[in-house]
Amino acid sequence: MASSRLRYIVSYDIANAKRLRRVAKTLESYGTRLQYSVFECPLDDTRLAQAKAALAEIINTDHDQVLFVSLGPEAADATLVIEAMGLSYTVRSRVTIV
Repeated sequence: MASSRLRYIVSYDIANAKRLRRVAKTLESYGTRLQYSVFECPLDDTRLAQAKAALAEIINTDHDQVLFVSLGPEAADATLVIEAMGLSYTVRSRVTIV
């Protein structure tokens, strides 16, 4: 049976350092950090709703933004292909740095 999970790029722009750390810490439980404010998250409908609910409790909707970009279905043989310009790409540690 095919996976019902989709892969998402989740990026954020948070105006306050405390909220920024909380958003990053929250997303660490949903996916892999690609850059300081960018995560790749495989999420089914339930996990997507949970992530959005958790983030809604943290962010200030007048000043902050979180983007969810669907990359399509997750497959067992799918790999995340990233091409970097400038500095070479490496997956960031799971440590939140602000």
